[in-house]
This record gives sequence, structure tokens and C-alpha cells, in this order.
Amino acid sequence: MNSGAPGTLVVGRVKFFGRHRGEVNSSAFSPDGQTLLTASEDGCVYGWKTQSGRLLWKLGGHTGPVKFCGFSPDGRLLASTSCDCTIRLWDVAEAKCLQVLKGHQRSVETVSFSPDSKQLASGGWDKQVMLWEVQSGQMLRHLVGHRDSIQSSDFEPSSDCLATGSWDSTIHIWDLRAGTPAVFHQELEGHSGNISCLCYSASGLLESGSWDKTIHIWKPSTRSLLVQLKGHVAWVKSIAFSPDASQLASAGYSHMVKVWDCNTGKCLETLKGALDVAHTCIFTPDGKLLVSGAAE
Repeated sequence: MNSGAPGTLVVGRVKFFGRHRGEVNSSAFSPDGQTLLTASEDGCVYGWKTQSGRLLWKLGGHTGPVKFCGFSPDGRLLASTSCDCTIRLWDVAEAKCLQVLKGHQRSVETVSFSPDSKQLASGGWDKQVMLWEVQSGQMLRHLVGHRDSIQSSDFEPSSDCLATGSWDSTIHIWDLRAGTPAVFHQELEGHSGNISCLCYSASGLLESGSWDKTIHIWKPSTRSLLVQLKGHVAWVKSIAFSPDASQLASAGYSHMVKVWDCNTGKCLETLKGALDVAHTCIFTPDGKLLVSGAAE
């Protein structure tokens, strides 16, 4: 990696995007890989041209730091969450806010679109998981069970289940096929610290990162832990599967980004030196480049 200024993004180890006025809390690619989305502590959502690093738009409207952002799978919408207790839905083509979703009582830390782009899941410091209908903005379900802040979420590729990770050190798998408010869930236990990030692979494996400095790869259908990855010297803040699920990247709360072999659990590469604190990491949709974001 080359060295970069704080508040920047590093793409493919050589390209640097423009400076944010705060730390980069999360990042996401559009489905076609042409646009990179970043959520900033400065309260704005940024869209960047992937190949050139040119700023396409800067979306304001939140009244607090933006904690998480993501594109809908169909690429038409993006969602952002904030310390202002709201979720905002944005039209990508027109770069404008379509809806402001209200219901959470404290900071909203995570948001995820369902694979068909019709539903949205959110969670945050109020320990609540909420399911929303994207088109209407109506809250569909209110999922209760975590005992502490919810920091991460992701839909299973089939849309049948939703995984949420909490500072209560557990992962809940919610069965969304049930039609009642008391949706059945199972717990995945094994981490000894707050769960800070999780995501599904296209094949249905689930990975989770924790304050215990480890990463777990799970097979949720059998509740089995397949691989435990150790090597970070600080808590794991961001994780991402490569598109073919053969590798995963992880950013610890340090200058270190690691790339792992998912089958063997071996660390393939440790990337150091570009960032004072690596807050986020993500593969490009073609799996050829790795993007990492830094703090101010």
C-alpha cells in the first residue's frame, strides 16, 4: 500500500479518493461496480466514480454522523443511517432523498436491503430490529431479542432469514418466513466480545467480526462454526467476502487490513501502512481490487 492522508479511501493500493471531513464509517459498491458509496462522520453520504476517484455527489440531510450506507441490489436506491435516529432512502439517478424512516429511539447503526430490494432491515442502539417496506416506507415488523446495541445486519441470499450482530456478543438469525411479530430466531454464540460486523456470502455462509479480535465463519443452517480466524491486534471493525467467497478481507481498529483464505483460515496477506486506522474494507464486485477507508 502507498501512504494516504486521513479521511481518504485507498483503492487497489494505489488510488486515493478525495478527503472527507470526518472518518469513513462504511462503504459500498453499486451492483455494477461503477460507483463507490461512503458514509461519513461529517453527516454526509458521498458517491465516487470508481475508476477515476471523481466525486459524483454529496448527499446532505442527516443531522448527525452517518453510520452506515448501502445500495439496493437493483442499484436504483441507496439507504443511509445516522445518529439522528433516522434512515434515509435516496434515489440514485436523481441523487435526492425519497423518504425519511422514523421509529428508532437512538442512533441507527446498520441497514440492509433484502435481495429483491423490496424490504429494508435496520438496527441500532435502542436494541431493536425493524423491517421496512421500501416502496411505502411502512414498518412491517419489529424484532425484539437482543440485549444490547445492534451494530450489523445482513439478509440471507434466499431472503428467508436475517442475521443481526449485537454488543451482547451474539448473532441472531431471524426466520422471516413466519408471519407473526414473534419471529423465531436462533442464536449463534462463540464470540467473547461485542459483535461489530457480519455479512453473508453468496453461498449462504456467514462471517462475523468481534471486539475479541477474531473472525468466525459459520454455516447458519447447522449452527456450526467452520473456521475461526485470529491475527488482528485490535477489534475487528469491518469484514467482506470476495465475490466467489474464496477470500475475505478484514479491517481491525488499527492500520492493518488482512486478506484470508476462507477454506484454510490462513492469512494470505497483511496490508499495512496506508491508514492510521482502517475503518472499512470491501472488495470491488469483480473481486480484483480491495477498498479500505480511513479515519480523520
